[in-house]
This record gives sequence, C-alpha cells and structure tokens, in this order.
Amino acid sequence: MINVKAWHFETVLWLAMALLIVISSCHGQPGSSEQQKGMASGSLLHQNPSRQNDQSAKQISQVVRTVFQDSRGDIWFGTQNGAFRLSGKSLVHIDRIRSESGKGVTIKDIGEDSDGKVWLGHTDGISRVDGDLVTNYYESDGLISNDVWCISPDRNGNIWIGTIEGVCVFDGREFTDFDLPEGKIDSTLGISSTRMTHSIMEDSKGTLWFSTNAGLFSYADNKLIDVSKKLGIQTIFINEVVEDQDGGFWISTKGDLYSFKENELHNITGDKIEVGKGIGSIVEDGDGIIWFVANQHDLYTYDGTELVEFLKTEDNSGPVVFKLFKDQGDRLWVVGYGGAFRLENGIFLHITTEGPW
Repeated sequence: MINVKAWHFETVLWLAMALLIVISSCHGQPGSSEQQKGMASGSLLHQNPSRQNDQSAKQISQVVRTVFQDSRGDIWFGTQNGAFRLSGKSLVHIDRIRSESGKGVTIKDIGEDSDGKVWLGHTDGISRVDGDLVTNYYESDGLISNDVWCISPDRNGNIWIGTIEGVCVFDGREFTDFDLPEGKIDSTLGISSTRMTHSIMEDSKGTLWFSTNAGLFSYADNKLIDVSKKLGIQTIFINEVVEDQDGGFWISTKGDLYSFKENELHNITGDKIEVGKGIGSIVEDGDGIIWFVANQHDLYTYDGTELVEFLKTEDNSGPVVFKLFKDQGDRLWVVGYGGAFRLENGIFLHITTEGPW
C-alpha cells in the first residue's frame, strides 16, 4: 500500500529543489534577456542569436520572401522577420526597419540604387539602408500605400514603388503617383486589388516594365505602352518580367510563360504543363538555362528547345518557392515557405543561420 503522506512530502520536496535549480541557473547566466536588450539597444545591427540544435530553430526565417545581392557582394534576405544581411560569413539582422507604429515587418522586395544604398519594400512602407543608417518612409511621408510589393531604383536615381494601390516614384525629396490603368481583382488569391503591381523592372536600355493586374506595361521617353494588348498575351494578370543575357524577355503570368524576343511573342508552356496557380519567379542560370516556378511548387527548366520538370523527392523538395535568384558566383538560390536553399548539383542545400555560405 502507498504511504500517501510520504509520497506527497517527497513530491513537494522534489518540485522545490527543481525550482531552486532553475532560479539559480537564470540568475547566473551572463546572457540574460535584460542584458541582451541592453547590449543591442544602441546598435543598428546585431548578430542573429539563433544557434539552437534543432534545424528548424536555425532557420534564417521560416518564410523567406526574397533574396538579393548588392554591388559589394553582400547577400540580403527579405523575410517575415525583417531583413538579414550576409557580409562575408557574418549574418546580421537589420533592427531599425520598422512599421510606423514600431512593429516588425515582412520584406517583399529589395533593390540597390546607383549610389549603393539598399532599398527594401515591405508590409508597412519602404526603407533605405545607407551604411549604418536606416530611413523608413510611410504613407504619412507621401507614399501611395504602405502595402508595398515591389521596389526598383532606376539609373536616374528615382525609386519606383509598386503597391496594392498602384505605383509611385520617389526622387529623394517627394513621392509622385504614377498613373497606370485599373485592372481586376484576382479572386484566386487571398490578397489582390485592381491596382496591384507585382513587379517593376528596368531593362538594359532604360525601359521600365510594370507587371500588374491590368496587364504588362512598358514605359520609356514618357510613353506608356500596353504590351499585353499589343502582343496578345492571354491574361491581364502578369507576375514578373526578366531580361536574359541576350536582351530577350521572359514573362510569367497567371496562365503561361512567354518569351518576347525580336518583337515576337512565344508561349513556352502552352498545353505542355497544367497551370493552376500560374507561373511565378524566373531566373536565367550561368549556362543560359531558364528556370521558372509553376503552381508555387513545380520547378521547370527551358533550354530554348526542351521543357523539363525538375523532379523532387520527399528528401529533396526545397521550399514552396517565392523567389529564384542567381548570385554573382552563378549560384542558384531558391527561397520561400520553408526557408532559404541553394540548388547545387541537383540537391536543395538548406541554408541556415550557420550557413553553409
């Protein structure tokens, strides 16, 4: 028979000893939360603290929306936990990119101007990083909307910003709205609007390309052209345009992937693949092969002749892809829901706070 009084006494004694150990451990740890806050309060950048053994705890972020490499060779990660910059083998979090109310933001796009300043578009405005100085801009400063989806500095020093409410341009002093035709809401997406602008790209000749919910538009010499209408693209929902090394263009849409070269439009995917959620990010690798995402999960290559699906396995699947990116070393980055990866020799290499860089 169990002696209840003895059992109760032993249990209370064990709990009291355990509590004393925890309290002693907390007070004796030199890196307590209050001390860490004090060390970081005066610093623009602080070392990313994630160093736990669990692989998921080592993520740069569970959701990495975009990746970018600046002219100095630093790699930037835009995540749901703000922006991270990799300089050499040191990964730092940019602390002062904040909403107007002081909260954290999700970074959606990153670009660099001709002076080497890095611009970031996010869920509550835009931010400029100039060395150790961060400047944030909001609707209260003249921005057309705080819900920013893309940002693109041009060669003349202007910063073009695409938002859920349309496009504006910043000349360093003031914001000016840029008028584009109104489109339609994409009812298949959780977030959409008639003035949604997904991507802005300046090509090698200085022409700007706007990918919107009203179609694809080009802008040069103060002249706006409805490229979708002119070329006969079958949908007004355009996701992205990229320029390849030969000066041709690749257009991802809600329906298909198109190439536009020498004034001729070609449907690359057509009825060759089943597209439900559309074509997403596009990149050209160092060998001139076009990589693109279909339906957020499916990865394809196109060598100018053959369309090939990159076959994933349970052990080699990578993330739900938001962005494909080629760095200055011709390495292919794949980021999205699930973190950051590089695709090396057909293997998705998971990149965490500890690299491999």
